[in-house]
Amino acid sequence: MIKLTGATRRFSQEGIFRFDLVVAEGQSLGVIGASGAGKSTLLKMIAGFVELDSGTIELAGQDHSASTPAERPISMVFQSNNLFDHLDVATNVGLGISPRFRKAGELMEKVRDALAQVGLAGFENRRPTSLSGGEAQRVALARALVRDKPILLLDEPFAALGPSMRADFTALLSTMQKKRGLTMLTVSHAPNELQGLCKRLAFVYNGEIAVMGETAAILPDPPHPALADYLGVAANRP
Repeated sequence: MIKLTGATRRFSQEGIFRFDLVVAEGQSLGVIGASGAGKSTLLKMIAGFVELDSGTIELAGQDHSASTPAERPISMVFQSNNLFDHLDVATNVGLGISPRFRKAGELMEKVRDALAQVGLAGFENRRPTSLSGGEAQRVALARALVRDKPILLLDEPFAALGPSMRADFTALLSTMQKKRGLTMLTVSHAPNELQGLCKRLAFVYNGEIAVMGETAAILPDPPHPALADYLGVAANRP
């Protein structure tokens, strides 16, 4: 579903980011690494918000190396949730369908269904300023779901949530991913929270993917010294 081959971008300040990655259809991949390593850059490359200097990006079997974000089979949930405070919840979600969304007809039913799926039935007329952090993040997820795209990218979706809200949101993401068969990439600074969500992990280090493998194997027994330092455990050395 996702294939990056030598996908490269050079920045004057941050340096060079080069990614090779294959994610199978329906797979849930966690992306971890220190700040500045390139996690968000990886997601933005896939989504089309960062243009490539070289290499290719294939999504759902099609070359999207130079496609605009709107042309890619992707929805993205940002850390800040990007809700518009002057618009009600239904309209915020409906903007995922169309910038000219109106609260009527079949599209409104689609919005109601998405809100119900994330546990926010009846929130259509609420404003973002009246929501908790967890509720606001669920609205952002509902907006992604109404787009009906096969790939979902989440950039640190737990960052603004407390411990109990993180657990609830993780469980919700896991349910949605399995129910819809989504191919999902989740960036997080909390690797342990990805254990119940992502069967595989990718460790980004110095602008590339240094380690990738099964979550259950990598976290307790990191095969790379930099990953061991990041996790605060001893590295697995032959």
